[in-house]
Amino acid sequence: MEPELTLRIATPADAAEMLRVIRAAFSARRPVDPPAAALSDGEADIALALREGAGIVVESDGVMQACVLLEIADGVVTLRRVSVVPTVAGRGVARSMIASALSVAADLGASRAKLVARTEFPELISWWQEHGFNVLEPAPNGVWMGRDLPVVVDVPTADDMRDLGRRLAGVLRAGDVLVATGDLGAGKTTLTQGIGEGLDVEGPVISPTFVISRVHPARGNGPGLVHVDAYRLGDASELADIDLDASLADAVTLVEWGGGLAEWLAADRLEIDIVRGLDSDERTVYLTGVGERWAGVLDTLRRPA
Repeated sequence: MEPELTLRIATPADAAEMLRVIRAAFSARRPVDPPAAALSDGEADIALALREGAGIVVESDGVMQACVLLEIADGVVTLRRVSVVPTVAGRGVARSMIASALSVAADLGASRAKLVARTEFPELISWWQEHGFNVLEPAPNGVWMGRDLPVVVDVPTADDMRDLGRRLAGVLRAGDVLVATGDLGAGKTTLTQGIGEGLDVEGPVISPTFVISRVHPARGNGPGLVHVDAYRLGDASELADIDLDASLADAVTLVEWGGGLAEWLAADRLEIDIVRGLDSDERTVYLTGVGERWAGVLDTLRRPA
């Protein structure tokens, strides 16, 4: 059984351990010319970067296994020194760390993320593209890549959740795929009801748990809504058996419990994560647009910094 990984915000006291992880990660890569600037960092450089910005670390049994530095200015976060020790590479550590880093940056008021990827590592450029980053322009020894950050929306009540759905419907169009995650009772169906109202589809919109999917035709000229509940599905192949391809181009498709199952439906998609607050009704909704379709689309829903 693999040890559990934990993520937390870094502090300047973590500088020495972060330097160890950075050197281990960058030393394991193929040699490049000029060498990676990360290999010239000292402990004082990492501590200064943490004091002026932020960082995320990943630990296993108290031992640091991965880290990233965040430099935030003018609403843009620059990811630096993205590092995973070779012994845990390929286990999804980087993906979890970057998702956490983007959420932290969004909470700190950033709306965009960027980084430099070396052209000598096309596999890394592909990895970033798979995680929503697009190539923007040339950079010294590489390319600048960037993406929008998650939109963070505070939702105090169920009525507010429904209203968020109606507002979200205003930016949706035929062919959009929405992948929604959150605990039981988090508000996924309530959000979907608001989307249905905003799209003006035939109802009622209720949880399709026992029939897996429901189709709600549009009353007017807009797209219909295909509402899918993947809670009882074991893997992506079972979702494929529903034959959603037939309606994808003509409707908005929303898959509840779709995380890890429905991403294959569309390279460009909206990922929705609903997190419970301390209050019984309060929720925080993270809206993450993946792909060029969503560049800037969700900005009107951002909360003030």
